Amino acid sequence: MMAVVTSDPAETQRLRDLAVLRRVRDRIDREYARPLDVEALARGVHMSAGHLSREFKRAYGESPYSYLMTRRIERAMSLLRRGDLSVTEVCFTVGCQSLGTFSTRFTELVGVPPSVYRTQAQTTAGVPTVATKYAIRPVRQKPTPAP
Repeated sequence: MMAVVTSDPAETQRLRDLAVLRRVRDRIDREYARPLDVEALARGVHMSAGHLSREFKRAYGESPYSYLMTRRIERAMSLLRRGDLSVTEVCFTVGCQSLGTFSTRFTELVGVPPSVYRTQAQTTAGVPTVATKYAIRPVRQKPTPAP
């Protein structure tokens, strides 16, 4: 790995901060099924929870919590397509503690409740995985501003 040399202290600090944020994002990707919260993530990189949230959102466009829930929903989608677990089992397998919160977030990101998604996924059997993954990737819907 090539080190970037800069004489600007602000730029050096910004690069350090981005490296820390990458570690947080990588931890979320690895440990999404474990009990994670912003406070625990912040402690792991010696930041306050508020500072971590602000910097993470500035770097990645969403809060650490939203990023974590998106990872959990992506994994839940995969498990629901497999079809061998109930919605409740999937909820707890991906690290969610509340079926209600899981269902709400799933519906918000995917557009249909997990039970409906599971039923629909069974009808896409035989479609190449790469096409399925592209077509069903969760996309955070941003509210349309009122005129």
